[in-house]
Amino acid sequence: MFLDHNLRFLRKQKGWTQQDLADQLAVQRTMISAYEDGRSEPKLSTLKLLGQLFSISIDELLHHDIEKSGRKVVQDKDIRVLTVSVDQEGEENITFVKQKASAGYLNGFADPEYMESLPQFNLPHLSRSATYRAFEISGDSMLPLVAGTIIIGAYVDQLKAIKSGKTYVLVTASEGVVYKRVFNYLDENGKLYLVSDNELYKPYEIRGEEVMEIWEAKAFISTDFPNPKDKINPVTLEDISNMIVELRRDIVKLK
Repeated sequence: MFLDHNLRFLRKQKGWTQQDLADQLAVQRTMISAYEDGRSEPKLSTLKLLGQLFSISIDELLHHDIEKSGRKVVQDKDIRVLTVSVDQEGEENITFVKQKASAGYLNGFADPEYMESLPQFNLPHLSRSATYRAFEISGDSMLPLVAGTIIIGAYVDQLKAIKSGKTYVLVTASEGVVYKRVFNYLDENGKLYLVSDNELYKPYEIRGEEVMEIWEAKAFISTDFPNPKDKINPVTLEDISNMIVELRRDIVKLK
């Protein structure tokens, strides 16, 4: 069982002391210490309360190594309800998040006033069945799309809907706003692998619970026309798979 290890990990993720958790459970701090040291096990009623506090099933709390393998249930959760802007006809606008505004977006995406302050526009050829947002990308990790390109993304409301090999804009707690090719390993270990189309950049992983928004790339706007002389070697799916295998080997070595 992983109860002692998981309890310590989840408590620290919340930034709680043992006394903080004890207060939530209405028990003595020494009981929390005993749970985390494996000297005692909580009653079923306490396990249920722990499940509510950490939004986790009892089965996962007891039998799944969360720190090593990530949260398994996170993929089934709706990420959140979007804050959107509409035009005079009631149609949803496309909100434009410039690269310089991306840091503010992390704090303001749920604030209607902040969202209204961002530029808004419409594109007539996009399907009305989805909600869209536009993000300006930086850097050269996704060549041939260059810095300043605007990615139009359709909102994805569940992590499990991520299709491996597709490109997405992800709003994350750890990496900010990033545009990457994503591979979905949530079923296996609760993680997503983010891969750049520019082979000079190594892929990396993030936990599913770090993702605050997902936008599947549907179109892009750029004033930079492709130049054949600037082409990079294309990265195939086989290349990407090899990079992910190498990344995972490196992670195992570090552990």
